[in-house]
Amino acid sequence: MKSKMELTERLHRLISAWESEVVEFKQADNNFKTSELGHYFSALANEANLRGIESAWLVFGVNNKTRTICGTNYKPKPEHLMALKNDVRAGLEPSMTFREIHEIELPEGRVLLFEIPPAPAGMPIGWNGFRYARSGESLCALDIEKEDRIRAQSSKEEWAAGIASNATMSDLSPEALQRARQIFSKNNTSRFSEEEIEQWQDIDFLQRLGLLRDNQITNAALLLLGRPESAVLLNPHPAQITWKLESTESAYQHYGPPFLLNTSIIYQRIRNIKIRLLPANELIGEDVSKYDQKVVLEGLHNAIAHQDYRQNARVILTEFTDTLSIENEGTFYEGDPSLYIEGRKTPRRYRNTFLVKAMAQLGMIDTMGYGIHRMYRKQAARSFPLPDYNLSDNNAVQLTLYGKIVDPAYTRLLLQHTEIPLNDVMALDRIQKGLPADDRIVARLRKAKWIEGRKPNLHISAEVAAATESKAAYIRTRAQDDTFYEKLIIDYLNQYNRASRTEIDQLLLSKLSDGLTEAQKTNKVRNLLTRLRIEKKIHNIGSRGKPSWALLKSNDI
Repeated sequence: MKSKMELTERLHRLISAWESEVVEFKQADNNFKTSELGHYFSALANEANLRGIESAWLVFGVNNKTRTICGTNYKPKPEHLMALKNDVRAGLEPSMTFREIHEIELPEGRVLLFEIPPAPAGMPIGWNGFRYARSGESLCALDIEKEDRIRAQSSKEEWAAGIASNATMSDLSPEALQRARQIFSKNNTSRFSEEEIEQWQDIDFLQRLGLLRDNQITNAALLLLGRPESAVLLNPHPAQITWKLESTESAYQHYGPPFLLNTSIIYQRIRNIKIRLLPANELIGEDVSKYDQKVVLEGLHNAIAHQDYRQNARVILTEFTDTLSIENEGTFYEGDPSLYIEGRKTPRRYRNTFLVKAMAQLGMIDTMGYGIHRMYRKQAARSFPLPDYNLSDNNAVQLTLYGKIVDPAYTRLLLQHTEIPLNDVMALDRIQKGLPADDRIVARLRKAKWIEGRKPNLHISAEVAAATESKAAYIRTRAQDDTFYEKLIIDYLNQYNRASRTEIDQLLLSKLSDGLTEAQKTNKVRNLLTRLRIEKKIHNIGSRGKPSWALLKSNDI
């Protein structure tokens, strides 16, 4: 995070240079449409790409005519600015967001500097299906010439396809080569016999895998099959996967080539204890691993395949107490993750085409877009929470895998109803995590009596809760009848004669539904007291600022 001094200096330099294809100033007193924000993001990101600069800037709080700082009241709460990142990300394709939203308070007023990263190489940025650019200081459509210039970047040689300088066959791991032959033989039984594959020279085998160029070792070959010490030939790009433990204990270890073997070794490093699932009305539980090997390796192999190696960063797998996080550099390359989750998207291109083809030959990934779909189905079949894909603030892709039960009712529901469609499972999963879900699916789940409550406070229904033995959790989220709470107040006043608002809060807040926010609980108590006062059951014998409530006797009326 830049300091206030650095940001102030940056602001004054931008104002001095004034607007260009990569800088835009807006006064934005109170409001600015998110759609307009998306238009400018698209245009500025595309122009930053074409000019090869690190960041473009959209600045709020500067008068466009006088070129002076005037301040802005746009989204004054920090949480609203953070939510804006997700709002903008949802409309952009490929998915990305602001590198940072910098906020500085100056004597002249509050200023927001939206730092916009350049569009990825070969991929112009669009907003809701339309791509924008700049003509001087004006916003316009991205013309054919500019789009072709951005698209042409993808034809440049990808890093994985590059020839590894000074690498020879001796830099490859014999164990990895042998394992690659076994996998290739298993996957090509209709084309080649096992004996035929064993007779191939290593150089012939690598040619069939597509890991050589002009009979020379490529970066991709070293990544997948190289000896550990061969990683030095890939510098400055750190060909590493880092495993980190962040729990009651801390530890880490870096793993280099050969990735074909080391991803399985990393999986074995994870503390993968058994969890017992107990279906309803059954006495014998089912023991399952916290993390399924195929799911973890699918996520890890995807990170290797889609890593932007030119960013000189590692793939990082972080093990927390009950979750795994797998993070790789680079935005989601084509389309939205939800399309792959549903199995409706087949990618047309890849960031690392050369590497992806070889990994597909070795059975490490699926090139038709079904790998992520299978990963989600596998988690649903295990009755575990579904994975989450997110784009971090630095535009890295982050996959979260859950190794715990979030809501027992959800888990038991899946154990009993294995026929639930994946879209419905995804909606139930979002509901158990307290996230919004599609309105149409919510209506269907409500009709099936699997969920209840009012948005955004949805939860597993009483019927399901009873069937899945999660009644206690259901009671905590279900709202009691107002009469119940009013009786608590009356009984309290009968015993103690009077009560302050603080004492009333202490009496009721812990008993209100966990489905309510703190603000909603506070409003609920206020409404209860108002109703009792209107019904002439209680009255305030204190002041307006410091009320003291007592029962209203007949002689008080």
